[in-house]
Amino acid sequence: MVLRSSSHFRHIGFVQFLSIVLSQRVEHSTLSRLLYARHLWTHVRRSVTTWSPVGAAFNTKTHRRLNLLDKNGGLFGVPELNSPAGFQVATKAALRNTERLLEKACSCPPGVETVESFDQLSDGLCKVADLADFVKVAHPDQEFREAAERTCIEIGTVVEKLNTNVELCQSLKKLLDNPEIVAQLDPDTRRVAELFLFDFEISGIHLDDKLRKEAVALHVKLLDLNNEFLAGSHMPNRIARSVIPEHLHLQFASEGSFIQVGGLHADSPDDLVREIAYRIYLYPNADLMECLEELLKCRYKLAKLVGYESYGHRALKGTMAKTPETVMSFLQLLTDKLADRTDKDFKMMRNMKKKLNPRNSELMPWDHPFLSGVLRAERYNIEPSLYSPYLSLGACMEGLNNLFSELYGVSLMSEPPSAGEVWSEDVRKLAVVHETEGLLGYIYCDFFVRPDKPHQDCHFTIRGGRWCQETGQYQLPVVVLMLSLPHPTKSAPTLLTPGMMENLFHEMGHAMHSMLGRTRYQHVTGTRCATDFAEVPSILMEYFATDYRVISQFARHYETGQPLPESMVARLCESKKVCGAADTQLQIFYAVLDQIYHSQPQDRSTTDILKEMQQKFYGLPYTTNTAWQLRFSHLIGYGAKYYSYLMSRAVASMVWRQCFAQDPLNRDMGERYRREMLAHGGAKEPMLMVEGMLQRQPTIEEFVDALVSELNPNFETFIMDSES
Repeated sequence: MVLRSSSHFRHIGFVQFLSIVLSQRVEHSTLSRLLYARHLWTHVRRSVTTWSPVGAAFNTKTHRRLNLLDKNGGLFGVPELNSPAGFQVATKAALRNTERLLEKACSCPPGVETVESFDQLSDGLCKVADLADFVKVAHPDQEFREAAERTCIEIGTVVEKLNTNVELCQSLKKLLDNPEIVAQLDPDTRRVAELFLFDFEISGIHLDDKLRKEAVALHVKLLDLNNEFLAGSHMPNRIARSVIPEHLHLQFASEGSFIQVGGLHADSPDDLVREIAYRIYLYPNADLMECLEELLKCRYKLAKLVGYESYGHRALKGTMAKTPETVMSFLQLLTDKLADRTDKDFKMMRNMKKKLNPRNSELMPWDHPFLSGVLRAERYNIEPSLYSPYLSLGACMEGLNNLFSELYGVSLMSEPPSAGEVWSEDVRKLAVVHETEGLLGYIYCDFFVRPDKPHQDCHFTIRGGRWCQETGQYQLPVVVLMLSLPHPTKSAPTLLTPGMMENLFHEMGHAMHSMLGRTRYQHVTGTRCATDFAEVPSILMEYFATDYRVISQFARHYETGQPLPESMVARLCESKKVCGAADTQLQIFYAVLDQIYHSQPQDRSTTDILKEMQQKFYGLPYTTNTAWQLRFSHLIGYGAKYYSYLMSRAVASMVWRQCFAQDPLNRDMGERYRREMLAHGGAKEPMLMVEGMLQRQPTIEEFVDALVSELNPNFETFIMDSES
């Protein structure tokens, strides 16, 4: 049985983690303290110079008192994890529990109990695997990281065996093959049973012995190829120093007699620096090229083996799009409707390049990010440093607190962690409390930079929510949000750029999806849902983050208390539309490339495919002797699903426009949104959730129109006028 991943949003996802053995019971005294803190917040926030408890927790440095008498309660409150050796203890306990639940799942009569046993089995392994997967990338202590890595391997081996356990699969088939029993199942139980069976089938368990062994061998080979490609896609390239003009040497890292290029230097104002970086960083690597070609062949072979037309068809089952044909229709229609605007954007960029560099005015792929930024800055004064004093981290957290209170009746309460509970003293712990339902779960905020910490902004599911039949209580969800923000100083709190603020709102959208989901089964908890639906709640939060009616509630100067002027917010929103069509078209090109790579095999190289798709779906010329696809690391975690971000944005745009644009703090809409979309996790067909929210069935054409209309001038005004 396959563990379902919530994915680390914004970067490559694996199974997510944790083992938390916290009490499910909310102590009366704890709840009273939390509710008192909320009352205190509503009292003090009237003063612009006073931070609420949540604001203060994030706007000041932590000074935790070290009490030698405090007992180390272990990471996330898991007693075993007070030392690296505890991972082995937790792993052994989980595997003993797995044996017990395996026997139960195989022997109980077909019915609801079968599905509950499967979910308990999945939950027990996820609690340890997900925690270990997080610790191996985030913990500052190498011994902890190594112990977590060993646990990941050990649990992964057990999962591989479960994936090919025929007896376990047969107990599920016995249930689903009996129409009378299926008719008695509630919709959530039936869907989760079908998802578990789908997970078995894509592993090839329904095949005969010979073919099943072939499927297992392909799985193992793909794991190695995935790791090899991921590692290679992030490796820098190097070139002899003598080849690069001497005055540019300082722009790149040095390695003896070589220059090392580890990125595209897309923001450099120097055309030559951008071109050099592009040509060297994207220079083809024969071994990595072979790895990618082999990876795509293996994915296709595996998909065919388990009964699918292509890997794309296999990957898209259960998503909103459902088929590669739907995805390509969406991308082609979007391209057609953006064509005139995209041409205008490229024309503006060409004119700007001519102005900046008359001797070399041809627009090239390395110019796009830089010139679109120049055009935004020229039209709108959106220098981030002008905004940052109004966007202290504490103010933004207060804004989120207020937004969630208005929409859902939910408050964020800062809570001191116990000894050993967090992996860095910079981590803040938030309890999420509903005004009538009480404690909903915990969010650990790992927001500040530190050495060796991954730089991606991401959300980790540490423990999924589920109804525990065995205890009669709900297992509270626990997540980690990871950002890379500067530390507060003695003279100033952490100040965010508008982009950082939007990322914070985005990631908090994922967190609230986890917190407000109340699924019966952890297999489908929170963000454990279709990839093209999982980004909807987080992207929707970006609309709130740029609406002045929301921003005005919290954005105030950290020194003077003055509010952020509305005109500055308007400029920021309008600036995003500059070159917006060209930016979207670039994403379309990447999504199309991903689809073609995962369709039927083609008798040509991945570079030849890239050249053709770049001409057809982007427009800027291909650069000889480059292979951008070798840096396309999303092919691993988002294989055949890179379109998801565009489709999720289209859905979020429609939800915003129809439900929140007129009143972003509307409690009735907030409750509908929670009831129709957030509460179900992956326990309901994603398109049915969208239909429930919009109260109609949207079409692909409407998705496309939603994305295109966002580029209209004064988009917000247009929405309000059209709907009033």
